[in-house]
Amino acid sequence: MLDLIKRVFAKKDEAAQEESEEVQTHDVRIAACALFLEMANIDGEFSDSELEEIVSILKDEYNLSEEHAIEITQQASKELEESLDLWSFTNMINKNYSEEEKIRVVELLWRIVYVDGKLDSHEDYLVRKLARLLRLSHTKLIEAKLRVLHE
Repeated sequence: MLDLIKRVFAKKDEAAQEESEEVQTHDVRIAACALFLEMANIDGEFSDSELEEIVSILKDEYNLSEEHAIEITQQASKELEESLDLWSFTNMINKNYSEEEKIRVVELLWRIVYVDGKLDSHEDYLVRKLARLLRLSHTKLIEAKLRVLHE
Protein backbone atom coordinates (compact mmCIF):
# COMPACT_ATOMS: atom_id res chain seq x y z
CA MET A 1 0.00 0.00 0.00
CA LEU A 2 2.76 2.40 0.93
CA ASP A 3 4.55 1.61 -2.36
CA LEU A 4 1.39 2.43 -4.31
CA ILE A 5 1.08 5.82 -2.63
CA LYS A 6 4.77 6.58 -3.29
CA ARG A 7 4.38 5.69 -6.98
CA VAL A 8 1.29 7.88 -7.38
CA PHE A 9 2.99 10.89 -5.81
CA ALA A 10 6.23 10.25 -7.70
CA LYS A 11 4.32 10.31 -11.01
CA LYS A 12 2.68 13.61 -10.06
CA ASP A 13 6.06 15.07 -9.07
CA GLU A 14 7.63 13.94 -12.36
CA ALA A 15 4.76 15.43 -14.37
CA ALA A 16 5.02 18.72 -12.46
CA GLN A 17 8.79 18.81 -12.98
CA GLU A 18 8.46 18.15 -16.72
CA GLU A 19 5.85 20.91 -17.01
CA SER A 20 8.06 23.28 -15.02
CA GLU A 21 11.06 22.55 -17.27
CA GLU A 22 8.92 23.14 -20.38
CA VAL A 23 7.65 26.48 -19.04
CA GLN A 24 11.20 27.46 -18.03
CA THR A 25 12.56 26.68 -21.50
CA HIS A 26 9.75 28.71 -23.03
CA ASP A 27 10.43 31.60 -20.62
CA VAL A 28 14.13 31.62 -21.47
CA ARG A 29 13.31 31.77 -25.17
CA ILE A 30 10.97 34.68 -24.52
CA ALA A 31 13.66 36.39 -22.41
CA ALA A 32 16.24 36.04 -25.19
CA CYS A 33 13.73 37.20 -27.79
CA ALA A 34 12.88 40.24 -25.65
CA LEU A 35 16.57 41.22 -25.75
CA PHE A 36 16.61 40.74 -29.52
CA LEU A 37 13.53 42.95 -29.89
CA GLU A 38 14.96 45.63 -27.63
CA MET A 39 18.15 45.65 -29.70
CA ALA A 40 16.16 45.96 -32.93
CA ASN A 41 14.13 48.85 -31.48
CA ILE A 42 16.90 50.80 -29.71
CA ASP A 43 17.84 52.95 -32.71
CA GLY A 44 14.23 53.99 -33.26
CA GLU A 45 13.96 52.06 -36.53
CA PHE A 46 12.49 48.57 -36.34
CA SER A 47 12.71 47.29 -39.88
CA ASP A 48 11.17 44.26 -41.55
CA SER A 49 14.67 42.89 -42.10
CA GLU A 50 15.33 43.06 -38.34
CA LEU A 51 12.09 41.21 -37.62
CA GLU A 52 12.97 38.61 -40.25
CA GLU A 53 16.41 38.18 -38.66
CA ILE A 54 14.88 37.67 -35.20
CA VAL A 55 12.41 35.09 -36.50
CA SER A 56 15.24 33.38 -38.38
CA ILE A 57 17.38 33.32 -35.22
CA LEU A 58 14.54 31.79 -33.20
CA LYS A 59 13.93 29.15 -35.85
CA ASP A 60 17.62 28.24 -36.17
CA GLU A 61 18.76 28.49 -32.55
CA TYR A 62 15.72 26.91 -30.91
CA ASN A 63 14.61 24.62 -33.74
CA LEU A 64 11.17 26.24 -33.99
CA SER A 65 8.62 26.41 -36.75
CA GLU A 66 7.91 29.80 -38.32
CA GLU A 67 4.56 30.01 -36.51
CA HIS A 68 6.07 29.20 -33.11
CA ALA A 69 8.90 31.70 -33.66
CA ILE A 70 6.37 34.42 -34.50
CA GLU A 71 4.29 33.48 -31.43
CA ILE A 72 7.36 33.80 -29.18
CA THR A 73 8.19 37.14 -30.80
CA GLN A 74 4.68 38.41 -30.07
CA GLN A 75 4.79 37.18 -26.46
CA ALA A 76 8.24 38.67 -25.92
CA SER A 77 7.06 41.98 -27.35
CA LYS A 78 4.13 42.01 -24.94
CA GLU A 79 6.35 41.17 -21.95
CA LEU A 80 8.89 43.78 -23.02
CA GLU A 81 6.20 46.47 -23.11
CA GLU A 82 5.05 45.48 -19.60
CA SER A 83 8.54 45.34 -18.08
CA LEU A 84 10.27 48.18 -16.31
CA ASP A 85 13.77 47.15 -17.32
CA LEU A 86 15.79 44.39 -18.95
CA TRP A 87 17.07 42.86 -15.72
CA SER A 88 14.25 40.32 -15.46
CA PHE A 89 15.11 38.99 -18.91
CA THR A 90 18.87 38.86 -18.34
CA ASN A 91 18.31 37.33 -14.91
CA MET A 92 16.28 34.51 -16.47
CA ILE A 93 19.09 33.90 -18.95
CA ASN A 94 21.75 34.03 -16.22
CA LYS A 95 19.89 31.40 -14.21
CA ASN A 96 19.46 29.01 -17.13
CA TYR A 97 22.31 29.51 -19.59
CA SER A 98 25.97 28.59 -19.40
CA GLU A 99 28.61 31.18 -20.23
CA GLU A 100 28.89 29.75 -23.76
CA GLU A 101 25.13 30.07 -24.27
CA LYS A 102 25.19 33.65 -23.02
CA ILE A 103 28.06 34.43 -25.40
CA ARG A 104 25.90 32.99 -28.18
CA VAL A 105 23.08 35.36 -27.18
CA VAL A 106 25.52 38.28 -27.48
CA GLU A 107 26.62 37.04 -30.91
CA LEU A 108 22.98 36.99 -31.96
CA LEU A 109 22.52 40.52 -30.62
CA TRP A 110 25.47 41.62 -32.77
CA ARG A 111 23.84 39.95 -35.79
CA ILE A 112 20.71 42.03 -35.20
CA VAL A 113 22.81 45.19 -34.82
CA TYR A 114 24.48 44.61 -38.18
CA VAL A 115 21.35 43.69 -40.17
CA ASP A 116 21.37 47.25 -41.51
CA GLY A 117 25.16 47.21 -41.94
CA LYS A 118 25.96 49.86 -39.34
CA LEU A 119 26.41 50.28 -35.59
CA ASP A 120 24.87 53.35 -34.01
CA SER A 121 25.72 54.68 -30.55
CA HIS A 122 22.44 53.47 -28.97
CA GLU A 123 23.04 49.93 -30.23
CA ASP A 124 26.62 49.99 -29.00
CA TYR A 125 25.51 51.20 -25.57
CA LEU A 126 22.77 48.56 -25.28
CA VAL A 127 24.90 45.60 -26.33
CA ARG A 128 27.55 46.62 -23.78
CA LYS A 129 24.91 47.01 -21.08
CA LEU A 130 23.41 43.61 -21.88
CA ALA A 131 26.83 41.97 -21.81
CA ARG A 132 27.38 43.40 -18.31
CA LEU A 133 23.93 42.22 -17.19
CA LEU A 134 24.77 38.77 -18.59
CA ARG A 135 28.02 38.86 -16.57
CA LEU A 136 30.27 38.65 -19.61
CA SER A 137 33.63 40.37 -19.83
CA HIS A 138 34.42 43.09 -22.33
CA THR A 139 36.81 40.65 -24.00
CA LYS A 140 33.99 38.14 -24.57
CA LEU A 141 31.81 40.93 -25.96
CA ILE A 142 34.46 42.00 -28.47
CA GLU A 143 35.29 38.41 -29.45
CA ALA A 144 31.58 37.80 -30.14
CA LYS A 145 31.43 40.98 -32.24
CA LEU A 146 34.46 39.98 -34.28
CA ARG A 147 33.04 36.50 -34.95
CA VAL A 148 29.85 38.07 -36.31
CA LEU A 149 31.73 40.61 -38.41
CA HIS A 150 33.89 37.87 -39.96
CA GLU A 151 31.02 35.51 -40.81
